[in-house]
Formats: sequence, C-alpha cells, structure tokens
Amino acid sequence: MLSVSQLDFDYAGVRALSGVSIEVGSGEIVAIVGANGAGKTSLIRAIAGMLVPRAGCVHWHGQDITGWPSHRVCELGIGQVAEGRQIFPSLTVEENLRIGAMIARARTQESAHLTRVFAMFPRLAERRRQVAGTLSGGEQQMLAIGRCLMGAPELILFDEPSLGLSPALVQEVFATIQSLNREGITIVLVEQNVAQSLRLAHRAYVLETGQIAMAGTGAALLADDRVRQAYLAL
Repeated sequence: MLSVSQLDFDYAGVRALSGVSIEVGSGEIVAIVGANGAGKTSLIRAIAGMLVPRAGCVHWHGQDITGWPSHRVCELGIGQVAEGRQIFPSLTVEENLRIGAMIARARTQESAHLTRVFAMFPRLAERRRQVAGTLSGGEQQMLAIGRCLMGAPELILFDEPSLGLSPALVQEVFATIQSLNREGITIVLVEQNVAQSLRLAHRAYVLETGQIAMAGTGAALLADDRVRQAYLAL
C-alpha cells in the first residue's frame, strides 16, 4: 500500500532522515519506534506531504506522490492524527469534526461519518456543542481521531497518540487503534511507548538518528535484547 524508499531530509543543514525505507502492507499496523529526535515525526510529515524530502520517494499504491502537497495526499486516503492533537480550540466539537469531511472524497458521506464517529466516541456526541478547547486531553485525542475518520482514510498516520495522557487513557487510545485496524484501516504508528507499540504492531521499524536501525515483527523486536535494553530498560 505504502512504500518509502531511501528518504533523506535536512533541517537547516542538520540531517533528520538518512536513507529511510519502509513498507506498509494493506491491513497492517506498522510501528515506528525510537527515542526523541530520532526522526519519527519527520518521516510522518514527509509521507503526509508536509515536508518535501531532499532525496528518495514515497509511493502510494504504486503511484509516486513524493512532494505532493498535504491536501492532495489527504484526497488519496492518507489521514493523520498529529502529535499534540492540533484541534481548533475555539470551534465546537461538531465543527471540528465537520472540517475533517471537507475534502472531496468525504463530502457526500459526511452525515454517515459523523454518525459513525459519535457511535465510536459517545463522549464526543454528548459534547458536540462544546468548545473543543475546554475538553480534557483524552477527549481532545478522541476528537483528533474522529476528525481524521471524517475524511474516510484508508491509512492513518498516528504521531505520538499517547502523549500527555493518563495510563488509563493510553490503554483506551491503543484499543481504539486496534479496533480501527480490525475494521480494515491500515495504521502507521509513531510512538515513544515502545513496549505497547510493539505488542500492537504486525511489523515495526526502530529509527535511530534518522536511520532504520532494526526491522521485524512487533513480537520479534519486543523480544530482542538490544531493544529491551535500549528502550525498555530490561
């Protein structure tokens, strides 16, 4: 479904990604794990069209979409739940959700998608008229996921979805990601919560200083001594 090949990206002359290649098959959960500053968010943003790589390419269903603007990438069916939620705090919950359906691929099914989101997140339905900036952190994350679903994505890029949440809400977010995958949505999951991500993922990549250091099934990496020592303190 998604292929990233030999991607390079620099921030003001500092290399953020160097020769990064990943593959994502239809129906998979693929985790990208690593420490802060490893290049995880840069990779997500390059896939989403928010950054233009210096070299390398991104293919979606075999089509080269390298450097496409983000709105065109969204129209292809690639959605994103950004780090820090990035909701519109002065708009209501429902207004935030409806913004997610503004792309052409989703407009005709806006009402059906809204019904689906409210069924998935009843708390959002209860707060549909509430200003989004007054929601709790967990509710804002639900809203960010719901807004992404309004765009009818085939693949969702999750960037640090557990950041700043309580342990109970972290479990709820990961359960939601697993549920979406069971419904047929392909997932790319960028997370600092390495153990939880690897348990959830079919396959995973370990990113270190802008390069892929390891790759394999989630279970294999979770059992690898190098991963356990470097990221799980075991």
